[in-house]
Amino acid sequence: MENKQETVVDAKDFQEYLEKRYQDQVKWYDNKATINQKIYKRFQWLVIILSALTPVLIAVEDIFHWPAIVIAAIVAILTTALKTFRYQEHWLNYRTTCETLKKEKVFYDAHAGLYRDVEDKNITFIERVEALISQENTTWLSTAQQQRKEAVVQ
Repeated sequence: MENKQETVVDAKDFQEYLEKRYQDQVKWYDNKATINQKIYKRFQWLVIILSALTPVLIAVEDIFHWPAIVIAAIVAILTTALKTFRYQEHWLNYRTTCETLKKEKVFYDAHAGLYRDVEDKNITFIERVEALISQENTTWLSTAQQQRKEAVVQ
């Protein structure tokens, strides 16, 4: 017979995990999602406004010819930055991870889902949280590698 050692996390250690790891990660993902969302939306609005303004300036007298060229260049830079730095993708990934981590805590607290019949719900919670964080890290690494490949091609 195999000697299987069970791991048990006591209430104090679990509370420490919640405070030092779980809550910090939720805050980090929430903050990063918010930052990327703000950058993405601001860039998008600038692209929309400047793109609409360019033909108007070109249609007006020759006085506005140079500003139209500068604005067109700024639009090109903003559009490239949006594609290159993937603010929308990061925002959505971070928000998804943040909300999934929060949902995991709700299930844990309610003894729902996997936590209904599990022997040690603390260990299950820690394992699932770490798996979610690891999955997001893998997604981020994959995105970063894709960005490098695209940068080499250009």
